[in-house]
Amino acid sequence: MAKKIAVLPLARPTFDVEFAEQTAAAVSEHDPDLVLILQVTFTDATMTIAAADAFSAPLAIWAFPEPRIGGRLRLNALCGLNLAGHALGLNDHPYSYLYAAPDSPDISRALEELFAGSRTAKTVVATAVAGPDTMADKAAVAILDKLSGARIGRIGQHPDGFHTCAFEEADVRRLSGIEVESLPLESLFDRARAIPAAAVAETRALAERDLDGFDDVDQAQLDKSLRLKNALDDLRQERGYAAFALRCWPETFTEYGGAVCGPVSMMGEKRVPCACEADVYGAMTSMILQEVADAPAFQVDLVDLDPKDNTGVVWHCGQAPISMADTEGASLATIHTNRKMPLLYEFALKPGRITLARISKARGELKLVLAGAEVKGGPRPSPEPPASSNSTLRWSGSSTRSWGRPSNITCLWFTATSNHNSAPSPAIWAFRSSTSREVPDHEHHSIRHHRLRHDGPRAHPLYQYD
Repeated sequence: MAKKIAVLPLARPTFDVEFAEQTAAAVSEHDPDLVLILQVTFTDATMTIAAADAFSAPLAIWAFPEPRIGGRLRLNALCGLNLAGHALGLNDHPYSYLYAAPDSPDISRALEELFAGSRTAKTVVATAVAGPDTMADKAAVAILDKLSGARIGRIGQHPDGFHTCAFEEADVRRLSGIEVESLPLESLFDRARAIPAAAVAETRALAERDLDGFDDVDQAQLDKSLRLKNALDDLRQERGYAAFALRCWPETFTEYGGAVCGPVSMMGEKRVPCACEADVYGAMTSMILQEVADAPAFQVDLVDLDPKDNTGVVWHCGQAPISMADTEGASLATIHTNRKMPLLYEFALKPGRITLARISKARGELKLVLAGAEVKGGPRPSPEPPASSNSTLRWSGSSTRSWGRPSNITCLWFTATSNHNSAPSPAIWAFRSSTSREVPDHEHHSIRHHRLRHDGPRAHPLYQYD
């Protein structure tokens, strides 16, 4: 008997949630056997949750891979898939998923599995990486003790549909002893507008030492962008913040008129990590990993994964510290891919060994997600269209521990570390989030989900490196 499938394509840039709910309700009257969401591009999870709430039928998501052709992101559908997966897990909605191109050789079999429900996301059981009183345990406890009492400035609220960026202040305090102070986004803009011109000129001169192409971007917008760096610096000194969790879009563009990405790069180089989308768990992970590596931190999206050659592509909008640039290529001042405003840092990431990590609350349970990889290089940035910070990485070998499927890592943000020298340096990268799922044997990657051990007044994440 043929299945009745309701197909809901999702794509940005804008959507009407109320209309989506009305449409879903109308479709649900036809009593479909399966609801198939086509994750055509990146979207937040708002519409996916609305659809899941509206239907009693099983839910499946099919996302299309990112083409590896350099330049700007074309789809970013993997982030959309995983943002949806994280939100569905938090809301106890079961779902199946597929990350494959429509013309891939085995697409018929994969779709049959998807429609039959055999690609259902399942919870991965986290495992401990080290027992109490081991060397790794003591090192982790020492780092958290050092960070206890540090402060994160949370500026603005996380965007709707970014469930990965929601946080519980009590969890942050219990895990790390870090305190979070919230400020309105407009207060940052007001502070930036009041920065003296001479201070802005000094900031520009500092950035021009590292980047070419400053004269090629809009100068008024560039001035506004640089002011944000001075404003963040002033806040750090005035209120004693060790990191920021900053709502960066759309308001920095639509209400203020300049990108904060370049200033975030400059702050990261000074070891003051700034997590986008007001992501407090991301900021906290960055602070921890900076202590582990004794080097700057960087957050980025994982935008593509290929299980056949065990590689992935990382990218983000030009906020990597300049010490992570591949010196074999150009480092350019550029504009935001979508909003067309400066300042962004555009370069390929230098090759070398990296470790990836994220403190996540996937499915409502705090976990530390770890993975290992090596940056292999990739297409060089080109002036048109903007590429920002990007590179290709190859995952480390297999492990017998719990695994995460490639399409299981939600809008990954990495925190990388490196030094200004010719030799590739070890790097540590922080995930923004992870949905915990089981993975078929043929799709293993070195992505581990580990418990956070509760010991005394707070839980201590334990570190392991491949």
